[in-house]
Amino acid sequence: MSDTDEFDDVDEAADDLDDAEDVEDLEDADDVDDDEDDDEDEYNRVVGAMPKAVLEYLAKAIVDEPDSVTIDADERRNGVMLSLRVAPDDMGKVIGRRGRVAQAIRTVVRAAGAKEGVEASVDIVD
Repeated sequence: MSDTDEFDDVDEAADDLDDAEDVEDLEDADDVDDDEDDDEDEYNRVVGAMPKAVLEYLAKAIVDEPDSVTIDADERRNGVMLSLRVAPDDMGKVIGRRGRVAQAIRTVVRAAGAKEGVEASVDIVD
């Protein structure tokens, strides 16, 4: 291998490094744009979306007829009120003995709301 071949390899490596730095610069520029998008998303988000999704997931996992699960969300001044409707045959499964399953569902949904910064409550409707 001659000295000129070694210099060519070094030049190619330097060019590759420059290209990598350009990519990093572009990625940094994208991060700035993403921060602006995050600010816009805060105003475009649906209030109570996370607690509603958690309630839907839990309810559909518990009942025998997951297609009959419906959730209505009412935005209140202090948070969101979620009304859960299930098939009449599944009502006992959602409520549980002495209301323990219902209370557990309410606790988990309330925690999901707190993570989102929203006070969430669940009402199980006949």
